[in-house]
Amino acid sequence: MKRFEDRDRRLWDVIAGRESWGANYALFVPARGTADEVRQTLLRSASFEDAVTEIDSLDEDGLQQLLDNSTIKER
Repeated sequence: MKRFEDRDRRLWDVIAGRESWGANYALFVPARGTADEVRQTLLRSASFEDAVTEIDSLDEDGLQQLLDNSTIKER
């Protein structure tokens, strides 16, 4: 997990997630808020371990780009 402050000064916890068909996502969970606000964006990583490494390697600008391209996670 990585904590990230976006350009609006909102705090997010960013974690790797995996869908049942094997796609890896960056999940943005509000540090303060509700689960209804979880956002996700597809990662290029082929494995879950690579997804964790990809997220860990991103700086604030890279995380902001992922957040900008994210969508609300459907339940």
